[in-house]
Amino acid sequence: MKLNPLDDRVVVEPLSAEETTAGGIVLPDAAKEKPQRGKVIAIGPGRLLDSGERCPVALAIGDEVLFAKYGGTDIEIEKKREVKILRESDILAKVV
Repeated sequence: MKLNPLDDRVVVEPLSAEETTAGGIVLPDAAKEKPQRGKVIAIGPGRLLDSGERCPVALAIGDEVLFAKYGGTDIEIEKKREVKILRESDILAKVV
């Protein structure tokens, strides 16, 4: 399945959650935090302005981004891959 997001939406594949703490303690699944970092896999054409022009999205496919912990919508693709669909404004930063 291929997703083509609309307007200023971005499809992000979350990176896996940390499995150990900085001290080396292995975390069980229930204690893992939701990932807040991911890789952009699809981008919409941009937000439509009042003038009828599109404002391009400031990201590119392959960028690594930080997003709000509970932001966006979780979607499961073909029961094997989970992605998030976020608005461009829900993305907090691009990792450089």
